[in-house]
Amino acid sequence: MAILGRPADHGLDSYGLRKPKDIYCNLTRAELVEHVVRRGEGVLSADGSVMTLTGEHTGRSPNDKFIVKEPTTEARIWWGDVNRPISPEHFDQLLEKVKTRYEGRDLFVQDCNVGADDEHTLPIRVVTETAWHSLFSRSLFITVKAPDKIKAHVPRFTLLCAPGALADPEVDGTRSSTFVVVNFAKKMIIIGGSSYAGEIKKSIFSVMNYLMPVKGVLSMHCSANVGKEGDSALFFGLSGTGKTTLSADPDRLLIGDDEHGWTDKGVFNFEGGCYAKVIRLNAETEPQIYACTKRFGTVLENVAYDEDTREIDYDDDKHTENTRAAYPVSYIPGALEAGEGGHPKNIFMLTCDAFGVLPPISRLSPEQAMYHFLAGYTAKVAGTEKGLGSEPQATFSSCFGEPFLPLDPAEYAKLLGEKMEAHGARCWLLNTGWTGGSYGVGSRMSLPHTRALIAAALSGELEKVEWATEPVFGLDIPVSCPGVPAEVLNPRNTWEDKAGYDAKANELAGLFKKNFAKLGAKAAPEVESAGPKV
Repeated sequence: MAILGRPADHGLDSYGLRKPKDIYCNLTRAELVEHVVRRGEGVLSADGSVMTLTGEHTGRSPNDKFIVKEPTTEARIWWGDVNRPISPEHFDQLLEKVKTRYEGRDLFVQDCNVGADDEHTLPIRVVTETAWHSLFSRSLFITVKAPDKIKAHVPRFTLLCAPGALADPEVDGTRSSTFVVVNFAKKMIIIGGSSYAGEIKKSIFSVMNYLMPVKGVLSMHCSANVGKEGDSALFFGLSGTGKTTLSADPDRLLIGDDEHGWTDKGVFNFEGGCYAKVIRLNAETEPQIYACTKRFGTVLENVAYDEDTREIDYDDDKHTENTRAAYPVSYIPGALEAGEGGHPKNIFMLTCDAFGVLPPISRLSPEQAMYHFLAGYTAKVAGTEKGLGSEPQATFSSCFGEPFLPLDPAEYAKLLGEKMEAHGARCWLLNTGWTGGSYGVGSRMSLPHTRALIAAALSGELEKVEWATEPVFGLDIPVSCPGVPAEVLNPRNTWEDKAGYDAKANELAGLFKKNFAKLGAKAAPEVESAGPKV
């Protein structure tokens, strides 16, 4: 065994690894790209990005995620369908399978940080059996570059990724051969059975969601940017709602595209990179993200390409709808590599409403903001996922990130309310989904119109216009907005079939109420009353 690259003084001995082949530590982007190609893990695009396939798993496997139930977590974790318990004994069995998988194989180590705020930084180590997962980790987390800091790096959490390690459900207490297990007592994460790199990213996010609230820091599944006047803005949203797209604004500086913390000083990025969905990516409407996919060393997951020219085909979904690009935040022109900004003045909660009944923008009261934060609504579109029928499927994900919340959503909602009140943040509900009818009848919201609405909210222009109250959800909607046709602003006006609109709006309102009945027990009565009026 040879230890190559730039090893930290804190070695791998404590993990009990048995006879790996060679260990490559903290290789640079160029070095990792060379290994990816040499080892046949991926190919280069015509532009120098790395294209790789993840096999069976082209997205997260939430039913295969577990947290070890032991004295430090037993009373604190929000146990249930999101956080499934597993015993320490089963964790140890699975860890042995990871170690066995590592025997005789090359390993790649990245020593990184999570959290741009020095007061809340979490040093981590990611150990992988593939070079491309190491390249992904170097892109997504905050890279430790100074030689002296690399040598002194001591991880507080270690992630061991071994896609080739498979669980036996009957023996190991898992649901399938795939497993993603977080052990807070041992400060370790193990991943097996899946090559989808998002499992690495999101398991670390789950750790931050556990550690930050106890320090009074609100951990958030949101993107963030800052204007020329220092005004930060947050964009909450589930996958496909547009938070990466809308925060990548050429007129503002990007803080980060997906995960942040909100402290008494302001907001800070957890990550050092972006993980953008790129299916049907368009250079005209999303120029910054498009340009990043052409950069050397960007990791492209499951994208299709021309075998002869290696040109990327963004429209081809033959592998999955969930095609992804991972790249450093520094690839975005003008991005804030420091990853910190002041307190947000505006908060946007994004929903892709395939029912087509929510306004393109609404002004929320503090109580409504809490309600919609707890709801975390978006809709899955028929035909984009296996098993969906002909109608849109409403999806509610508390705090716009329920799969990554180890704690009760009420804890995060309480922190949000306190910080909004303390710092006077305005909150807006933004529909990036359908207008003029539900999916199959109406059309997708115009991205230029959405950008114009955001710009008007950020500049204060929307504070000067007349407002009306939409009757079903009780939402305040602007009567006019610069750059947006007035008829677009009231969703009912965009439907030819008014009775059809009323029926769909009432249907969605009922789903909101049904969802809130499951999770609103800890919410204040005024929050529940801020929901739909019908």
